[in-house]
Amino acid sequence: MPRSRNPLLNPPLFNYSVVHIFLYYGVIYVLIMSGKKIYDVEKHLSADELDRKIRGLKNDVRVLKKLYFIKSLYRGESVERSADLIGVTKATGYNWLKAWNKHGYEGLLFKPKSGRPSRLSDTDKEELERILRKKDTWETREVQDLVKKEFGVKYSSWQIRRIMKSLGMKYAKPLPQDLQKT
Repeated sequence: MPRSRNPLLNPPLFNYSVVHIFLYYGVIYVLIMSGKKIYDVEKHLSADELDRKIRGLKNDVRVLKKLYFIKSLYRGESVERSADLIGVTKATGYNWLKAWNKHGYEGLLFKPKSGRPSRLSDTDKEELERILRKKDTWETREVQDLVKKEFGVKYSSWQIRRIMKSLGMKYAKPLPQDLQKT
């Protein structure tokens, strides 16, 4: 049978369901509503290979969840249902499916996001850590002043706390009586 040019009769990626058929002034009208868009899951791995990957990944929970999601799709579940079973939003499910279809297993792996480069070099951070280790606790304001004086870089207190945490250091907030001394 030849394909019709009418997209309603030949939908490429949509399910359509007839909602109403009615007669109006001698003309039959068919009200059609589109259903959910159908996305096929690419079978980059066999079901057995997928199971082996899952068994081998007991430590990386992020990738494990994504593989369970893909396994659910392999079994014929919808994206919405699979996402619900895993405990993620359907938007996240569609993102995972898109990554899987485009890149396979590699698309599901965690990729660190690049951001703005640090204003302190690695050597500066090592030097800062060496200086900070001389004392047990630091106030963020003290570290801010130190970084400004030693390296000529001004950071917010929030960023100083992040840097200290990345160095495994503890910081202290000044107590009210300490604030009165200044």
